Amino acid sequence: MLTAVAADGYTRFADALEAAGDDLHATGLAYVRFAVDHPAHFAVMFRPQLYRPDDPELAAARARADAVLTRGVQGVASGAGQDADGTAALAAWSIVHGFADLWLSGALPERLGDDPVAAAKPIIGHLFAE
Repeated sequence: MLTAVAADGYTRFADALEAAGDDLHATGLAYVRFAVDHPAHFAVMFRPQLYRPDDPELAAARARADAVLTRGVQGVASGAGQDADGTAALAAWSIVHGFADLWLSGALPERLGDDPVAAAKPIIGHLFAE
């Protein structure tokens, strides 16, 4: 059952990321929005020990989401040098995923307010700082 939840989650996740377009900042915000709007899916999707990662439907949905994220990071990284080792992609993923997970766990400071997307905007903006 959790494999089906993860597959559905990755499908919805890929849809949300694609709807954000090619802008990496918008994609990062869509990532946070998805996590907050679908916390149960989000909790299962990133715990591969809970499901069968080799399930074809799940693998296809996950690959689609990964492709959207990778494409966005490559567009930014190519302007500042190549990301051959994937460091920029890992940094971007770490920032948005970490923020989303911290938000969901209630670990972030109250001063950030109650709008996770608004709170994430300046944090994700650090991806573009030089």
